[in-house]
Amino acid sequence: MQRCKSFFKRSVRRNLSYSCRGNRNCPIDQHHRNQCQYCRLKKCLKMGMRREAVQRGRVPPSQQSHPGATGQFTLTNGDSVSCSSINGHSYLSSYISLLLRAEPYPNSRYSQCMQPNNILGIDNICELAARLLFSAVEWAKNIPFFPDLQVTDQVALLRLVWSELFVLNASQCSMPLHVAPLLAAAGLHASPMAADRVVAFMDHIRIFQEQVEKLKALHVDSAEYSCLKAIVLFTTDACGLSDVSHIESLQEKSQCALEEYCRTQYPNQPTRFGKLLLRLPSLRTVSSQVIEQLFFVRLVGKTPIETLIRDMLLSGSSFNWPYISSA
Repeated sequence: MQRCKSFFKRSVRRNLSYSCRGNRNCPIDQHHRNQCQYCRLKKCLKMGMRREAVQRGRVPPSQQSHPGATGQFTLTNGDSVSCSSINGHSYLSSYISLLLRAEPYPNSRYSQCMQPNNILGIDNICELAARLLFSAVEWAKNIPFFPDLQVTDQVALLRLVWSELFVLNASQCSMPLHVAPLLAAAGLHASPMAADRVVAFMDHIRIFQEQVEKLKALHVDSAEYSCLKAIVLFTTDACGLSDVSHIESLQEKSQCALEEYCRTQYPNQPTRFGKLLLRLPSLRTVSSQVIEQLFFVRLVGKTPIETLIRDMLLSGSSFNWPYISSA
């Protein structure tokens, strides 16, 4: 038991993440506990060990924050985030730090898809969209608590909110949204629609553009985007969830982290937290079917995005897009 406590403390204090080579259900007992660190950590949590209790313990000197210190928090994806601290309490809580570290791409990776005039060609826009979707799934797989959920719950959550995460990612990377390339990418020239359907389709494009622009207007920073995505992801609206109360508590944790961050980082904007939170319900006005038609029909043909979500979640970095050529 003592060895398991030491393993748990070490894992939490060093923010270590593990992967399972099996089906995330390895036997963990006195004889097999060292065979899979992922399942060992999962069992520690199941037995009631709490991350919060460890975080209140002694922090190694190299990780201690100093009153008044200001610096840059460098993410594993290459981005840097300003990190100030007052009285030893960092604005960037440990939870938000882990959300940020989970980002698989720096924004510079997205800009590689863009041409110098900031207009995307058809192939560029499809490549960027693929990265945005893949990024959303990879991010979810690496944030705290999500990997500990039942795989069926993970799939259900991502299938429900993938389009909302896509819109948030599109705004965060300042995705250019010129109508002509969007329409071309959607293949309307190849399979013309009736006039009334074209009008409805254009309305959906306008809604998508508006949601992205409204988020840009708030000048949302990286930490806020990560919290917003966590709030969206941990929703109890998905069907068939095995532990609704636990997922609801994770959403509340994400909301509290965002509220505290806004209060400390933007003290002169007392309504900022409310404005950010109020943007989330309107993300659902963006049709997931339209996003599919706009960005993914050239890549995957008639393969449902929900199927790709499941495959990405289960196959990890080995996932290959079933690219459909335009020939």
